[in-house]
Amino acid sequence: MTAPTQLRINTAEPDTEPKTEPKTEPKTEPKTVGWWPTIRPLVLRVHFYAGVLVAPFILVASVTGLLYTIAPQVEQIAYHDLTHVTAAGKRLALADQVAAARASHPDGEILRIDVPPAADRSTRVVFTDESVPADYAMSVFVNPYTAGVEGQVRSYGQWLGFRAWLDELHRNLHLGAVGRHYSELAASWLWVVALGGLLLWIGRRRRDRRVRRLVTPDLAAAGRSRVMSWHAVIGVWVLLGVLALSVSGLTWSRYAGANIGDVRTALSWTEPTPATSLHTGGSADEHADHGSAGGAAGAADPDAVLTAGVGADGVLAAAREAGLGDPLYLVPPADGSSAWTAAENKRDWPTAYDAISVDPATGKTLDRVDFADWPVMAKLTDWVIGAHMGILFGIVNQLALAALAIGLIVMTMLGYRMWWLRRPRGAGGLRFGRPAPRGAWRRLPWPMLVALVAIIGVVGWFVPMLGVTLVGFLLVDAALGAVGRRS
Repeated sequence: MTAPTQLRINTAEPDTEPKTEPKTEPKTEPKTVGWWPTIRPLVLRVHFYAGVLVAPFILVASVTGLLYTIAPQVEQIAYHDLTHVTAAGKRLALADQVAAARASHPDGEILRIDVPPAADRSTRVVFTDESVPADYAMSVFVNPYTAGVEGQVRSYGQWLGFRAWLDELHRNLHLGAVGRHYSELAASWLWVVALGGLLLWIGRRRRDRRVRRLVTPDLAAAGRSRVMSWHAVIGVWVLLGVLALSVSGLTWSRYAGANIGDVRTALSWTEPTPATSLHTGGSADEHADHGSAGGAAGAADPDAVLTAGVGADGVLAAAREAGLGDPLYLVPPADGSSAWTAAENKRDWPTAYDAISVDPATGKTLDRVDFADWPVMAKLTDWVIGAHMGILFGIVNQLALAALAIGLIVMTMLGYRMWWLRRPRGAGGLRFGRPAPRGAWRRLPWPMLVALVAIIGVVGWFVPMLGVTLVGFLLVDAALGAVGRRS
């Protein structure tokens, strides 16, 4: 027999409620993320790597720059006996003073004659000299009243001895062309680090809505927050000066400086100089005999041009007649077909750089360029460089530079302190803080990424040390990421 079939009965109560459509939440538009939250991780990552790897170069540049701020006073004290004399009546002819300098320095060419700017100052005659480093010269100082030679010292441009030594220490650490890479690297990254830090600090303080939080340290904070507050606030206070130092430092750097020079030349932003060719504006026959005044004779005696025609004294008289003031220097003709140059060289405020070229045979002014006629960008470049060197506003300028250098030194050390305080809890020894989170590039929307890569490419080409080291940072970052994934 088979088992009876069992019937399954549904005992559930039938639906008595009308069916209703399930409730749906109202559609909301996706929240848009602002540009700063998007790009902040990348700014933080770059600021971290630049702070760790480039900060040592910035620190060295700051320390050597701080030392350089005392150079003018050291120079005045160390070489006072060379640069100062006792006024005693009427000055001798400039040609006689130059002859005395030549007698004490028989070798080398005369590059420049610096006219005494005051009654108690000596005449300076600058010679080429094989015994000094490249780009240096030898300055011989002559008493303008007795033609006695006070002494000589090697020089770099205007700077003498110790000041020139400090200048080279700041520029290249006395390592020549290779050493210039350090200062260019510091100048190339300084503005990036400063602006990146400013953005990060503003982003951190944007909710406070109080400017005071940006420019005053949080004294109530403790630990790493307190260190960060001081680090950031000092950065805000020195920002404008730091940007000026970075830009002016790049103007005479090796690679970026060459690019800046090309741009200035293309846009006619360079300092104009008076034409020195004797054939400019006239026929060759008109000045054909000028070569005989210093040409044939000059082949045997390179100093013949100093006395031929009107000589150095005639050029000085032409400069004074043209209204040129002190400090004043005279540059002898390069050859028999060139003119003298007489130029002001007042680099403190108000600056003065009026210059003329003078016919060596007649003493006639051939061409003139006044500082007032310089392009605006050429003036600005000169003023920024003068401020960087601490000579534009005298002692005030030096004190401002010293404050900037000290601010950079303190800020750099505080940055390393922040990194040290990010160490894992309980860490000892030389274990440092964690880096900023990875993956900042991958989080960028592709249009922003393309635009950013294009901008970095242009800036990297124009400032090569920045571009090359940034690629190096990316390679280091990728290598550290690979090591981290393996471990």
